[in-house]
Amino acid sequence: MTLRVLADHLGLSPASVSLVLNQAPGAAAIPRATQERIVAAARKFNYRPNTLARSLRRQRSFTIGVLVPEISEGYATLVLRGIEDRLLQEGFLYFVASHRHRRDLLDEYPRLLLDRAVEGLIAIDTPCQRALPVPVVAVSGRQNTPGVTNVILNHDRAATMALKHLQSLGHQRIAVIKGQTFSSDTDIRWRAIRKAATRLGVVLDRQLVVQLEGDGPLPEAGYDITRQLLRTRPGFTAIFAFNDLSAFGAIGALRDARLRVPDDVSVVGFDDILSASSHNPPLTTVRQPLRQMGEIAAETMVQRIAAGRAAKAPRLVHVEPELIVRASTAKAAGTVARKRA
Repeated sequence: MTLRVLADHLGLSPASVSLVLNQAPGAAAIPRATQERIVAAARKFNYRPNTLARSLRRQRSFTIGVLVPEISEGYATLVLRGIEDRLLQEGFLYFVASHRHRRDLLDEYPRLLLDRAVEGLIAIDTPCQRALPVPVVAVSGRQNTPGVTNVILNHDRAATMALKHLQSLGHQRIAVIKGQTFSSDTDIRWRAIRKAATRLGVVLDRQLVVQLEGDGPLPEAGYDITRQLLRTRPGFTAIFAFNDLSAFGAIGALRDARLRVPDDVSVVGFDDILSASSHNPPLTTVRQPLRQMGEIAAETMVQRIAAGRAAKAPRLVHVEPELIVRASTAKAAGTVARKRA
């Protein structure tokens, strides 16, 4: 089935059929009933537009490259959902490459994706340290690299909401679990937590500030660092974890130490991944609008491609967090962690 045969069957011009099937802007001028008739006929005869011919004709690939640390349950998966939703609407395909924080892959993957004629690159929690000949949008990054648009969370507000919540429950000894050194959010979030603590009058004991280790977003990292906290620096009544997965691990370590969550120790996560609401107990967490951030990244990318290289690209796009209060936080019960440990 070719475009002309399909057009002859419908009694329409090939141009009209092409506009509708390629979701081109000009399709808006075609009556809705006619558009539906075209789509129905294309389905009936299993017609597919010749993407290669369209790409050659327009000298475009209609593909985007996406770089992620890894594909697993949590942060990157939700951002990818938003990216996919938006790019599908715009008629784009995308390639995903996971670099696992390996320096050689961080250097090589952008080149490999450019060799495959991607029209832009979206980097999720991935450093972008050199300018590329295509538009670049970074999710959770604050890159000053020319040509990079950064979609970032309001970390100051996020830290303030979490600490204020724990403070309202009477918690004064709050342990903070920082992210791994390679994460784009680690330093900026820690600075935001310190600023928020100063504004709120919350004293952060440096002995209760620890950092995740390991090369992946796994609950085990939160488990191990919380066991270390309980062994060497007990006396805290709350934990503010870097992300939900490390919060899950922290809860596991507290339980193994015969501490109850939230009766003995409250736990606050970050991200609000899908399993946060079904965890036992359901996790209080700072929600990043991850899916929305993916949609914004994809929409920004499409707009930048349409505007061309000469157009000035926005450097920052801010999104706002939300505190989701669930059953993992409660009023402080004193220094139970110290006594039981």
